[in-house]
Amino acid sequence: MPPEDAYTATPFLPARGGLPALGKAAAACRGCPLHRDATQTVFGTGKATARVMLVGEQPGDQEDRQGTPFVGPAGHLLDRALADAGIDPAEAYLTNAVKHFKFTRAEPRKRRIHKAPTLREATACSPWLAAELKTVKPELLVVLGATAGKALLGASFRVTRVRGTLLEEEIHGRPQRLVATVHPSAVLRSDDREAAYQGLVSDLKTAARALE
Repeated sequence: MPPEDAYTATPFLPARGGLPALGKAAAACRGCPLHRDATQTVFGTGKATARVMLVGEQPGDQEDRQGTPFVGPAGHLLDRALADAGIDPAEAYLTNAVKHFKFTRAEPRKRRIHKAPTLREATACSPWLAAELKTVKPELLVVLGATAGKALLGASFRVTRVRGTLLEEEIHGRPQRLVATVHPSAVLRSDDREAAYQGLVSDLKTAARALE
């Protein structure tokens, strides 16, 4: 592997093609060391014509095993929250800032415990996310959590400052409307899960109104 400051997915991007070509190329990405331990690349899923794109942090254990984003407990909660907010999950494009599962092993039986990717790892993976945005051209971006926000908007991003607010920012060279909220996994970890869930739904309702 190259030194950390040289990590990048750029050499692995295809010269042309839509989402299928991107997904196929991403499966062979070796732009940072995270591919070594992950089962597979977990690329985005959804229609190339989706009006809304949701960006999370990284695949979890179930996503890594199945090869599809948001299929674990956090994904099921997100589907329910989207439906409660008035957004059809089937009409959204779902992806992550980082395409490989980063984890540590813990007893018993060496369970795989999620470990947050570094900003450097997210930056290395950002060419894939930029290509997804360029291809899908969503009317609205929903940013799920701090890692996704920092990957898209820089290290100063704080989800608590802007959550639930319709913003317009320049992202990868084009103006983009977006709404930020917490990652659904944060709801699952909350001491008051119901209040945290209602907060997530409230933020997603802002996104639903922006799509009207």
